[in-house]
Formats: sequence, structure tokens, C-alpha cells
Amino acid sequence: EVRYRGQPIAVVAAEDEDTANAAVAAMKLELEELEPLFDVRRAFAPDAPKIHHWGNWYPHFEGEMDRRQIRKGSVEEAFDSADVVVQGVYRPAAIEHVPLETQVCLVVPEANGRLTIYSCTQALYFSMGVVAAHLQVPLNKLKVVGGTGGGGFGGKVDTATETLCSLLALKAGRPVKWRWTREEEFLCSSTRAPWHIEIADAVTKDGWILGRKMLTLHDSGAYARFSPYGLTKHSFHHTGAYTIPNLEFDGFVVFTNRVPTTAMRGFGVTSVSFATETHMSRIAHELDLDPYEVRLKNANRI
Repeated sequence: EVRYRGQPIAVVAAEDEDTANAAVAAMKLELEELEPLFDVRRAFAPDAPKIHHWGNWYPHFEGEMDRRQIRKGSVEEAFDSADVVVQGVYRPAAIEHVPLETQVCLVVPEANGRLTIYSCTQALYFSMGVVAAHLQVPLNKLKVVGGTGGGGFGGKVDTATETLCSLLALKAGRPVKWRWTREEEFLCSSTRAPWHIEIADAVTKDGWILGRKMLTLHDSGAYARFSPYGLTKHSFHHTGAYTIPNLEFDGFVVFTNRVPTTAMRGFGVTSVSFATETHMSRIAHELDLDPYEVRLKNANRI
């Protein structure tokens, strides 16, 4: 089942790039087109296309919860006693990392049965664990060698190259190298995740934030990869740099038919910082208060 454009279906190794491209061009693929899902807001509708067998959002947070959830104090009391409720919706977009060096990997099968993986990964042990899981081998069958990456910015935390190269090296019994072209990097590589963030704050007329309700939909694309980790970091920072006594946070990792998404410069945190700071300015504007005074009043203290 092909869940996004660019998902690996078949892989070819050859002596040179022209031969490999000719082999790929000779393949014939018959697909039945299914209705796609591209908007996280539609994922919860009863008639939405099903991306995975368990549904359209990741269900495996601790205690088999289907969301990342935070509760603190009494949000109901905070909203009952508020002078004003300020609401906002924020939708940071997907961003391509555009590293100068595209994703690339070289795998060498060793005489002792191990695979030596030369990778551009930013996270050696993440990548080792992923390859071991895919190949169903113990970690001691793999040796991952990193180096100076030609740019990553989060986009090489979970690279696509190692497993495919490892499979080919095992099949061929020879070293195999593979890299994305610039066009493939743009079309198929992971982007920073798009987010849908809804915030409602209970505030007093002089600028105190009494409580916050927040809903986050993290667009993980077709597969979860490390998105649950990104949402976890996101949830820790959902109050920004401010002390808010009453909280109700729900965050979902939502599947769509986009390319799988990944880290970019503060996985999960940059997007929520944009949302919370924009919302603080909105509160100040609604109350006709100085935006810096509102921030200082609510700032975290020891």
C-alpha cells in the first residue's frame, strides 16, 4: 500500500547511474488510486480515508493513550472567573531543509557478517536502531560511521538511505552507495511538520492568564517515524515562557498522505513558540495593554 508519493516500492543497484535509471524506467507499476487525505483537520471525520489499520492518528502513547495529554488545576474554574477569553488558531507550514548535501549513504558488507554503514545521519544510534529493526538483526551486526554532515538542520535525524543501501549490500555482497538528487530531496525527503494549533486563554482585564485550553494536530505525514517524540517536546513547551496555573492540553500525531515529516531546528518547539508568542501579542491587543508588560507579568518565576 503506497501511502505517499515517493514511498520506496522497489530498489535497483547497478554498476553505474545510467544503467540503474534504465532499469527503473523498464519497470511497470499498476496502482489502484485511492482517495487521499491531506488535511489533518479532516482526519477525524467519520468519512475520512483511513491511512493505517488503527486509524488516522498515532495510538501508542503511554497507557495506550491516543494523544499526548496534560492536565493541571481546574480549567473550568479559570474560564468561569475570566474577564475575557482570547482564542486563536495558528498553522505553521511545512518547510524543506535544503541541505547542500542531499541524503547519501554507503554500506559495505564485511567478511565477518557485519555491515559498515557510512551515513550522513545526524543521529547515529537512531539510524542504527532503525536499520536493525528493518532488517530484524541485532545492533552488533551493524557499525554506523558518521562524519561532517553537509547540512542537516533536523532533516537527517531519520534518513531514508541506510536501510535501502543495507538491503542492496546484503543482496549483492558488494558495497552499495545511494544518494538523492536535488529534485528527489525536494519531492520525497521529510519536511518540518505542518501544525494546526488552537489556543483559548482565560485572562483577567489587567493581563493575568488564569488558564489555557490547547489542541494540537501534528501532521506526521504517512508514517509516525519520530513524530511522537516531536509532539512530546511540543507539549512540554505549550505554555511558552509563562506560568499558567490551569491547563488542558491535547496533542495528536495525525497521519496524512503527505511525505513523512521530521525534525527541524527545535523539533516541535519552534512551532509552538511561534503560536504562543503570537497569542501573547493577541491577548495584549485584545486588552489594549503593552505586549511586553503582559509577558513580564506572566513570566516564569522561581
